[in-house]
Amino acid sequence: MTHFTYEFNNESYTGKVSFPTGLFINGEFVDGVKGTTLEVFNPTTGKVLTTVTEATAGDVDCAVKAAQAAFDTTWGLNAPGALRAELMNKLASLIEKYNDELCALEALDNGKTFWWAKMLDVAFAISTFKYYAGWADKIGGQTIETDEKKLAYTRHEPIGVVGQITPWNFPLLMFAWKVAPALATGNTVVVKPSEFTPLTAIRMCSIIQEAGFPPGVVNVVTGYGNTAGQAIADHMDIQKVAFTGSLAVGRKIMAAAAATNLKNVTLELGGKSPNIIFNDADLEKVQCERGRLRQVDPFDKETGYGYCRFLGHGWPPLAETWNQGQSCCAGSRVYVQEGIYDKFLAMFTERTKNINVGDPFIPGVNQGPQVSQQQYDRIMAYIESGKNDGATLHLGGNRHGTEGYFIEPTIFTDTREDMKIVKEEIFGPVGVVIKFKDEAEVIRLANDSTYGLAAAVFTQDINRAIETAHKLQAGTAWINCVNQLHTNVPFGGYKQSGIGRELGEYALHNYTNVKAVHINLGHRM
Repeated sequence: MTHFTYEFNNESYTGKVSFPTGLFINGEFVDGVKGTTLEVFNPTTGKVLTTVTEATAGDVDCAVKAAQAAFDTTWGLNAPGALRAELMNKLASLIEKYNDELCALEALDNGKTFWWAKMLDVAFAISTFKYYAGWADKIGGQTIETDEKKLAYTRHEPIGVVGQITPWNFPLLMFAWKVAPALATGNTVVVKPSEFTPLTAIRMCSIIQEAGFPPGVVNVVTGYGNTAGQAIADHMDIQKVAFTGSLAVGRKIMAAAAATNLKNVTLELGGKSPNIIFNDADLEKVQCERGRLRQVDPFDKETGYGYCRFLGHGWPPLAETWNQGQSCCAGSRVYVQEGIYDKFLAMFTERTKNINVGDPFIPGVNQGPQVSQQQYDRIMAYIESGKNDGATLHLGGNRHGTEGYFIEPTIFTDTREDMKIVKEEIFGPVGVVIKFKDEAEVIRLANDSTYGLAAAVFTQDINRAIETAHKLQAGTAWINCVNQLHTNVPFGGYKQSGIGRELGEYALHNYTNVKAVHINLGHRM
């Protein structure tokens, strides 16, 4: 079995991590049935970091059998909500215990900055498990009046074995978003993390062991999408698949579900989010307020809810480059009303020039490398497309440094609606700034997209703000803020941005079957 050992010795984290990197099936680390491995790269250097065990269809089948056995015996309807809550809260506490180690693994494996991993990814993962632990003993149905001769009520029962396929842009956070509501409702899971960023998901397996979850409740299979991922989508004993990733793969999963057992599918497939800035937006105040960074307790003791209050990328220039632009809700289409366009562009340019690109472990670095060579090449191809289509390359557009997958923060202006850089999700530090005349025009432009994940509106006119937000075809609309997420508020998209919702009570609906029970009370003598 493969094993990962690494010594961190930098300004952000000093420590040694060591853990097995086999498949995690039935509470144990095991080798794959074919004995093969896959390489994991360090995006900061472009060099191989380690190898992990590769899962294939046979391994997925073993994991499903283990998950089904756990569901039938130690979890599902056999584990009271209070027990599920206890274990989930213990898991959240252990994530807190290993906070810095998990942040270091995210920065090493994904390229996101250590500071942002600490402020967002790990903190929000902790909040997510705590939040859904609170729901575990509160999954209830309804008593429904029919007539005096019958009692009718509903039960929300766990679906069974759930397959979950997580993306590479937020490896640990998406693990939490998927696993927490599934466990809270009594399901068992088979998780396939991205082959680009498997390390935190694998490390979580040892933490899950330490928390005391019964074997088989959580299983993790590290493999490629076209083998392990396809096996999850095809498996007849998996009753639901939750996927976050590309539109193309989402379509394949839906097709596989239809061709097999019609398993329930929820999808989060990205976006091309518009940020709309009206003439009356206070740019100085916006720049000051949205540019600050503030550390907060990831679980607010006053409200009882977990927060994701990461302010540093709230202003559009940082929204474009936060997480290297590898965010599904990144505000990469910036629409600016003509009266303030020149002033905004000057401010945008200056702030973007000041973004510090470099090693994600160095304090003060705002933007790390892209996750992989493949993603680097994809983004550079979009930049070339923008130039070839006649857009003005206002800033950036080049490789940063000589090794690793770094790209300069990039701004395009003078675009047309039919350009690929305007229409398609680039998933990199590339934004377009577009001038608009009035509300009718900007709403038409903003909604002219196959996506509908998120949008933002900046204005001091509250009526305009609300009216515009209501007209935008997006699952989330931010007003005078952007990328604000809370564990108790749903997140998901319209149109081809996906099906279903993450977070909040709404996510629980994805993980239960509703059963109606009718009881004949008979005639009263």
